[in-house]
Amino acid sequence: MNAISRLLQPRSVAIIGASADASKTAGRPVSYLLKHGFAGDIYPVNPKVDRIGDLVCYPDIASLPAVPDVGIVLLGAERAHLAVRDLAARGCAAAIVLASGYTETGEDGARRQKQLIEAAGDMRILGPNTIGLVNLTDNIVLSATGALEMEHFPVGGIGVVSQSGGILGALLSRAAARGVGLSKLISTSNEVDLELADFIDHLADDEATKVIALYVETVRDPAKFRSACLKAARAGKPVVAFKIGRSEAGAKAAVSHTGALAGADRMYDALFKQVGVIRAQTFADLLDIPAALATGRKLHGKRVAILTSTGGAGTLVSDDLGMAGFDTPAPDAATAEALRALQTGDHAVLDRNPIDVTLAGLKPDLLRGAINVLLKSPSYDALTIIVGSSSLAMPELLAGAIQDCLPNSDKPVIAYVSPHAPEVGALLTQRGVPAFAAAESCTAALRAMFQATELKPQVDSSAPAAVVSVDGLPAGSLDEYQAKQLFTRFGVPCASERIVHSPAEAEAAAREMGSRVVLKILSSEITHKSDVGGVAVNLSAETIGARLTAMGSEVEAKAGVLPKRFLVQEMVGGGTELILGMHRDALGTAILLGMGGVTAELFKDTTMRLLPPTGGLSRADALAMAQELKTWPLLDGFRGRPLADVDALVTTIVAFSQMAAQLGERLVEAEINPVFVLPKGQGVRAADGVVVLA
Repeated sequence: MNAISRLLQPRSVAIIGASADASKTAGRPVSYLLKHGFAGDIYPVNPKVDRIGDLVCYPDIASLPAVPDVGIVLLGAERAHLAVRDLAARGCAAAIVLASGYTETGEDGARRQKQLIEAAGDMRILGPNTIGLVNLTDNIVLSATGALEMEHFPVGGIGVVSQSGGILGALLSRAAARGVGLSKLISTSNEVDLELADFIDHLADDEATKVIALYVETVRDPAKFRSACLKAARAGKPVVAFKIGRSEAGAKAAVSHTGALAGADRMYDALFKQVGVIRAQTFADLLDIPAALATGRKLHGKRVAILTSTGGAGTLVSDDLGMAGFDTPAPDAATAEALRALQTGDHAVLDRNPIDVTLAGLKPDLLRGAINVLLKSPSYDALTIIVGSSSLAMPELLAGAIQDCLPNSDKPVIAYVSPHAPEVGALLTQRGVPAFAAAESCTAALRAMFQATELKPQVDSSAPAAVVSVDGLPAGSLDEYQAKQLFTRFGVPCASERIVHSPAEAEAAAREMGSRVVLKILSSEITHKSDVGGVAVNLSAETIGARLTAMGSEVEAKAGVLPKRFLVQEMVGGGTELILGMHRDALGTAILLGMGGVTAELFKDTTMRLLPPTGGLSRADALAMAQELKTWPLLDGFRGRPLADVDALVTTIVAFSQMAAQLGERLVEAEINPVFVLPKGQGVRAADGVVVLA
């Protein structure tokens, strides 16, 4: 057994600082181990107490009769490292440190945390500032959470890893009340050693765990997290994450739009998508979605039958499903005929969906028959059963009738409990029918089941590329001409342009280009040129000289800088404007593609990909990014538009990503806005560029 296995399945546990008073936090671990049936050895350690109940209490760790697999350290932050040192000296596999007062408190706490790491040596640490862990599969509770006061917890296939200790108790108690079965719950908290990725990796191999639920504050090691999530995906175990901090401001880029369009939360979206993690949008989803996924049923389409005995509730569910892109079609003729054959009278409404089987009293045989007909029907991919108030009188009969039908189909079956009847919902969930108290939860569950069926984690792949010479590059913010020279080195096509200093030079450049041109100021200090009047379009050789003089005066008035240099650039038209940029934060480097031009930040039609561990994006990734945009139809011949040169766009995205990969942390910011995608066969042109080098 490795250290994490011994931590989750110890044969012996030492509790350092154990109290004989079970009402105190320090008294809870021993009390809970005994209460919930731990079968191994328990070694309380406290020099002031001889016995705790029937257990011998030892004066110190050196006095323990055997080496414990795990030590729970209940001492304060100033003394916890002493216990950790002694446990490590005895050969203990892991220590769980509950004390707070570490990096979360500032410099003194950081000093204590470093002390803790040094004391542990090769021994693993869970915490500090953790509430511990609960292994329901094996009746092992190594925690002080008050949720363990409950007598019984449903055991099931959902493993939970939380970076918050309090959330562990909240999920444990909520799951118990809902009838949702959990396997393991681990609070990682400060993650001085063991972290989210370690336990995702372990649970991917755990036979008792079918779904992994995460409460995420931050991902400290993106590469390790990526590897663990991909391992879980390969093992067929969906990972569901609720990430807090969605409202935090994105990283503020100094000069480009990309930072504002990316932002920290968008980076998490990109990471989760690439490694196959399903993102929970609400805290309630963190139980609702795993409860549905734990059934192991696959949703292969978006057609949902709604079987109801109460019309209003059926409409609630149908409406919410429709808003999420699900379809609730009426029964086909054969299905409707089979439903009508089940009952007599004119109470039933069987030619539409929701399928209303309202009767004076809902009969289990009728319900069983209707469920089997709908599960057999080729018109539906899933079934939602509305549980009305009539179920309150006979919940066991109702649950039994539904449960009887489950072996007859592998289609997802969920329930919406319309009255406030948590006990009915818990009963159904324990019988294999995930039950929800809100219509929105039904939608979230089905959406996640469809996503889990369809989602294919993106395999890390990069396009092979020759190393490009980047000698002679200056540091700091490059001007537009320098930026595009860099893009050109990596194979990004740029618009033709000339640097000019006077009206006469501008006129000569315009005549040389022989068509309408664009005039821009050229400055490394002013990047958003349009904001200060530094861009003019559709100029000719006859008009450009006067416009240059006027532009200089306008920019000086608005920006306080008199421009000395200008760009005369070919005027690119007839294409679709996109933005292509890179953004880097603690999660890694991402490439962003979106609707470009001056409206980029207004419409925010963007998609992102994190670069693989080595190299740039593959062509498949680049094409997928383009196809994910709402703007994609404009590239694909929308309403008679000419097809865009998507192949050239893909080549440009790959080249840009290879530049970001090769330059690494030397590249602080880079952006092309706009990049014009011209009609098929005409290529693309980068018409403006931003680069900041470290």
